[in-house]
Amino acid sequence: MIDLIGDIHGHAAKLKALLRKLGYTKKKGVYSHPNSKVLFVGDYIDRGPKIRETLQIVKAMVDSGNAIALMGNHEYNALCFHFQETEGGHLRKHLIKNIIQHYETLKQFHNRQKEYEFYLEWFKTLPLYYETDTFRAVHACWDTKHIEYLRKTLVNDRLTDELIYQSVKKGTKLNEAIDQTLKGKEMKMPQDSSFSDKDGTKRTEIRIKWWEDPAKMTYKSISVESIEVLPEEPIELSELKTLDYYGAKEKKVFFGHYWLKGEPSIYKENICCLDYSVAKHGKLVAYRYDGETTLANHNLVYV
Repeated sequence: MIDLIGDIHGHAAKLKALLRKLGYTKKKGVYSHPNSKVLFVGDYIDRGPKIRETLQIVKAMVDSGNAIALMGNHEYNALCFHFQETEGGHLRKHLIKNIIQHYETLKQFHNRQKEYEFYLEWFKTLPLYYETDTFRAVHACWDTKHIEYLRKTLVNDRLTDELIYQSVKKGTKLNEAIDQTLKGKEMKMPQDSSFSDKDGTKRTEIRIKWWEDPAKMTYKSISVESIEVLPEEPIELSELKTLDYYGAKEKKVFFGHYWLKGEPSIYKENICCLDYSVAKHGKLVAYRYDGETTLANHNLVYV
């Protein structure tokens, strides 16, 4: 079996509770299971109260062969926040909103610079996606075109320092592929409308359900988030870069990133989001996958 676990964001207590609920036990500082291993879909840092402990748990499981850990957008952002530009500044600008997003991580590593840099180096070893004969996993979006480009460009499915520097150049294939893989697909809201996201930041674009046919959707129904100002009218398809979407005949795919609310459930028989807003008093969610043909709600486990 493989247990796929959603965004943790420094909530080590819930991670330990979920691992115990799944039947993992801690021996010599490492959680393991006799018949299963974990696949983490990214976002281990930022927001939560025990980021260092979360990283210790996840890395120990990876190092011992009891887990696979993917990169999330928060790990990628942390690398860019840390990497210096040759002409001064950093790849991810130290704007107020970016500092606030990373604040808990920076605070909890205060006076522990070497330890923080140790984990930054570890982030670079995290693959951006994972695929077997029966399923796929990614942090935010599996777009076949982008994944195939990354397969050819990354080194063992991972980012090198050189690729990180290249990846921030807007408009390049690498920038677009990483942006959608780790942050998902977005589209402009209609009629110059906007909304405030979970951090209070004003947004004019919505995260869209990349597994739905946009030609059959409205602005309200294609948005991952429930946003009141979105109209129930057909999408202006010209606003989308592509009309491709992840179809029902594709492999089962697991991902996090989207801050869902309420009772965990699968979207479709081959679509499962595992992020249920643990950092906003929500749930930490896992899917216990044992090779079944179609995904089912009763395989979701959460705390």
